[in-house]
Amino acid sequence: MGSCFSVRIRADSPRHNGSNSRYVSVDTKDTSSRSSNAIPLTPRSQGEILESSSLKTFGFIDLRTATRNFRPDSVLGEGGFGCVFKGWIDEHTFKAAKPGTGMVIAVKRLNQEGLQGHKEWLTEINYLGQLYHPNLVKLIGYCLEDEHRLLVYEFMPRGSLENHLFRRSSYFQPLSWNLRMKVALGAAKGLAYLHSPEAKVIYRDFKTSNILLDKNYNAKLSDFGLAKDGPMDGKSYVSTRVMGTFGYAAPEYMATGHLTARSDVYSFGVVLLEMLTGRRVIDKNRPHGEQNLIEWARPYLASKRRIFRVMDARIEGQYSPTGALKAATLAVKCLALEPKYRPNMEEVVKALEQLQDTGSVKTEVVQNHILTCAESRMAAPYPRPSATPVVAA
Repeated sequence: MGSCFSVRIRADSPRHNGSNSRYVSVDTKDTSSRSSNAIPLTPRSQGEILESSSLKTFGFIDLRTATRNFRPDSVLGEGGFGCVFKGWIDEHTFKAAKPGTGMVIAVKRLNQEGLQGHKEWLTEINYLGQLYHPNLVKLIGYCLEDEHRLLVYEFMPRGSLENHLFRRSSYFQPLSWNLRMKVALGAAKGLAYLHSPEAKVIYRDFKTSNILLDKNYNAKLSDFGLAKDGPMDGKSYVSTRVMGTFGYAAPEYMATGHLTARSDVYSFGVVLLEMLTGRRVIDKNRPHGEQNLIEWARPYLASKRRIFRVMDARIEGQYSPTGALKAATLAVKCLALEPKYRPNMEEVVKALEQLQDTGSVKTEVVQNHILTCAESRMAAPYPRPSATPVVAA
């Protein structure tokens, strides 16, 4: 299985370090708070967070045994937090089980020399220990023993959306148009729940590597280490450090540190555009003029005739021109530079629900559609997305 959690890279600011910087951290005042009518209430001390969660407490020896002593061939992925390992536990006792028996789990182990560390470990427990939704990955429990800090999740057998979009291998087959729209809808529902009055959480790190897929390609959001409480007491935004992944973070958040739910909407637009084009938002391996996906694709996204020039060649013939244009238009709305012009996530969900039934083509018109795509390709001044391998970060 490929990487479930992508590596984040720290930088002072992309404006100072260039567009290769993917993980940004700029200090400003953090004034986030949570009101008493929001559910769940966010505790502040470590003791309160651990006591308020309904998570299982694991011993380090049990998790070491469950992952076969954290063997390298058990690694599912690696990120700034540390490595993620595949393991097995008894579904009743939660004790370590023999490989291939019991319940499969994913165990994320804190890299003790990592930059993110304990704070993000605790943040994940804080949110995933209290938030429950079909489109959020399930956190089963944690381990806090001496210097060891680990998190235990449900296992997601299809891995990350990032792998299916960008990794060329026999294991990760290109997702069809219908599956891409299904994944987009599931991820949108997860974000809509986080933004709802019930949760009132800003995710802050929405990207393809944090969208995991179960065996039926149901999308679930993972990695809540950067999540923040939404604005309260009449405030329109949270002032906080700029944290996230360069390319996905909203421009107003990068510039000011002002975080709103519409910041997540921008990130969703980036991911939706990646799903439509099969390209990474920032790719230095592309020719000059195509390295920034949003700048390259934007001129083609509003035209039913020109949209085919940027669509992923691997899904040719699977979508209708109307469906492609509707999806592209939704991405453009989410990517509006002014946050007030972006839709909220409930509106995004409704738009994607409509696309589930109307976006694909019928079998009898597939060949004609492919011919139309070929003709459009011949007239295109820009080359279509290539099928050359792109190495995941």
